[in-house]
Amino acid sequence: MVTERKKWWSSPIHDIKEVLWSLLYIVPIAFVIRTFLFGLYVVPSGSMETTMLVGDRFFSDKFSYLFRAPRRGEILAFNDATFKYSDNTLTYLWQQYVWGPMNVTKRIIGLPGDHVQGRVEHGVPVIYINGEKLAEPYLNKYPLMPEWGGRAGSTREDPLVFKSYDPSCSITEQPFYRFNNYGVSLARTRLAACGEESIRYPETVTYSGNKIVDEFDVQLGSDEYWVMGDNRRGSADSRMWGPLKRKFIHGRILFRLFSVDPDNSWLIFDILFHPIDFWRRVRWSRSMQFVT
Repeated sequence: MVTERKKWWSSPIHDIKEVLWSLLYIVPIAFVIRTFLFGLYVVPSGSMETTMLVGDRFFSDKFSYLFRAPRRGEILAFNDATFKYSDNTLTYLWQQYVWGPMNVTKRIIGLPGDHVQGRVEHGVPVIYINGEKLAEPYLNKYPLMPEWGGRAGSTREDPLVFKSYDPSCSITEQPFYRFNNYGVSLARTRLAACGEESIRYPETVTYSGNKIVDEFDVQLGSDEYWVMGDNRRGSADSRMWGPLKRKFIHGRILFRLFSVDPDNSWLIFDILFHPIDFWRRVRWSRSMQFVT
């Protein structure tokens, strides 16, 4: 009986020892690399348009922030600042480093100790850092077009999404995203019926209810950063939820690997379900390039 067990344990089909030993090495190494060296991210929302588009795949540098502080203008990857962490230490560590809040990407506007002010001057939102007006050449310069559902038969349960569009191009020849004429028409009609704006123009004021979110006056603490999306008309950022704590920052977006206008959140399913159309949606001009 002992001989048979040894034979089973060492057989190629049931080589559990090799699997277990591999896991003992691979899992910790992968955890260290993912936590402290670099990460891979896919952009889920349009808050950083047009610097980053939904469907962009990025490489992030986590190693640098082990030795220096984040700098103004850098694009961060960080844990969702609105996530409610557990009071239990073990659960908190699991949420912080393994599985918990979603990853969010914004640009650093204010550094620890900065006095950050948001004002509206002549109808245009502007930012002052320690009394000096901030130049922001990276801001999205394109209007946002709404699209509802993107298919015939769309309902209010389908997502309403505002996407950057180029007014100089037709709906069918947009440079950033593909639009569905039915989805656009449905969205604009329903928004107009509700008295809401059907086009969001850049360099205009953003409201949350009756409050102008572009007006704020904040003194940052020693471990706080003020972060905002480049797409100010379509970004939930420090204007809504306040300063970002240093401990939630885990990387600097550095390099765009490739980009595809998504039809499915899971890349492998997108390829399997749309093997031909997928390659038509790849944004080849936005592949293999550094991001600033």
